[in-house]
Amino acid sequence: MHGPIHFDMSLEDAMMTQRAIRRLKPDPVDDALVLHLIELALKAPTGSNAQNWEFVVVRDPAVRAKLARLNRQAWNLYGGLGRWLVKRSGDEGMRKILDAVQWQADHFEEIPVIVVACLRGVIPPWPPVATGSAYGSIYPSVQNLLLAARAAGLGAALITLPLWSKWLARRALGLPWKVSPCAVIPLGWPRGRYGLTTRRPVGEVVSLDRYGNRAFLAAPR
Repeated sequence: MHGPIHFDMSLEDAMMTQRAIRRLKPDPVDDALVLHLIELALKAPTGSNAQNWEFVVVRDPAVRAKLARLNRQAWNLYGGLGRWLVKRSGDEGMRKILDAVQWQADHFEEIPVIVVACLRGVIPPWPPVATGSAYGSIYPSVQNLLLAARAAGLGAALITLPLWSKWLARRALGLPWKVSPCAVIPLGWPRGRYGLTTRRPVGEVVSLDRYGNRAFLAAPR
């Protein structure tokens, strides 16, 4: 059982401890909580204020199984390539990530809630500015949902492997061709724990005025 849910975590704390949580318990997640997460997701901006989101909440085991199959089909390719690269490089951090993704693929049918974020309309493949603009209308809402999930103590991750075939994903979800699936967010109570994430220092990724001018790197001591 899970206690009362409070959204009183500071935004900074949610951002500092947000991470992709893939190992989830099969315990149920209340509809009211899922709907509140999506309500918060809807506060994000969209291009031209179109508000053209659509969210599909998947609980049906049959639909979940179809998404799981699509996820594994893609993961069999990418996971195999990833394992080969890790074997060559010996990257222990990447191996742990691959293990988590493998666990998610193996247990996909047990995840209590799958949220599929969609956009009304066909996402144009050309010109690139139109494609970028379209996705810019859905990913801010997905980030809102992820942060809200973190504040509620839920585990979540943004994945796209089940969407390797938009046509098959549409069939699995009963989507019309004018609704485009963009992201899949498995939701559930985490088996592990949250903690501070490890990231590169900001000075290493910020350039001033032109690329490579690392003006904000701390001076060596």
